[in-house]
Amino acid sequence: VMRRNPFGMDICCRKGSRSPLQELYNPTQVSLSNTAILHQIRRDQVTDTCRVNSVSSRKRRVLTPNDLKHLVVDEDHEMIYCYVPKVACTNWKRVMMVLTGRGKYSDPMEIPANEAHVSSNLKTLNQYSIPEINHRLKNYMKFLFVREPFERLVSAYRNKFTQKYNTSFHKRYGTKIVRRQRKNATQEALRKGDDVKFEEFVAYLIDPHTQREEPFNEHWQTVYSLCHPCHIHYDLIGKYETLEEDSNYVLQLAGVGNYLKFPTYAKSTRTTDEMTTEFFQNISSLHQTQLYEVYKLDFLMFNYSVPSYLKLE
Repeated sequence: VMRRNPFGMDICCRKGSRSPLQELYNPTQVSLSNTAILHQIRRDQVTDTCRVNSVSSRKRRVLTPNDLKHLVVDEDHEMIYCYVPKVACTNWKRVMMVLTGRGKYSDPMEIPANEAHVSSNLKTLNQYSIPEINHRLKNYMKFLFVREPFERLVSAYRNKFTQKYNTSFHKRYGTKIVRRQRKNATQEALRKGDDVKFEEFVAYLIDPHTQREEPFNEHWQTVYSLCHPCHIHYDLIGKYETLEEDSNYVLQLAGVGNYLKFPTYAKSTRTTDEMTTEFFQNISSLHQTQLYEVYKLDFLMFNYSVPSYLKLE
């Protein structure tokens, strides 16, 4: 039974063994040492960017519990994962459910996608008291996954505005975007909001009125606003471009790499670099420049170069 379900109660908890944090900074396995160096470089990049851009990146000195609602806590393996929508977060939430489920789940891909997003299935850091939050931030391994910002943005647009089933997004955001950005919009478009063009979406994002009105939706919010990397020191920054290796490295550090692998499946509908280039062809250079300014810190912090297709002013 134990072999078939390695997450049984008896061995779910790491007491007595090395924590992921110890394994990351002082690897016992030679094979993990090279990877540790790569992650040190990524951490340094974030630290440097925060220091250079301290005015814009540290507007608020103190984080509120509301700022911590994206940080999922795994008590048993002493890890905290900040999820970023459109960066494999459904699969990572599935994995976290396996890790924290104490034997309830053994295969991440058996968990339906919609169940992975039910908030009560995972515990987030904002549910703890201040001393408990501080203890976990200090002693647990904190990680997040990032993606090229404009590829993530196009992925969010395609998913939320071009799929017919996303009526709640069409009603909440689509109708607002059409009303604000489209001249002579038809009554049907104003009522349904299900035919938002990418150009209109971009115009909505860079509109100062949008920023003043309410925070961005999490699907297109910047990573630095969701995960606060200038306030929270992330030990490990995984990338969408190296998703499999980085994810399995996290699982190795957690001591579960022998029997839990990050789920991979080739999705033919995945947003690619070529696709992103195409979407930006119709965006004016002024709008491209303004949009880049919105996401600039994400580009710098996670070492993504300015895309070659951009025509910045």
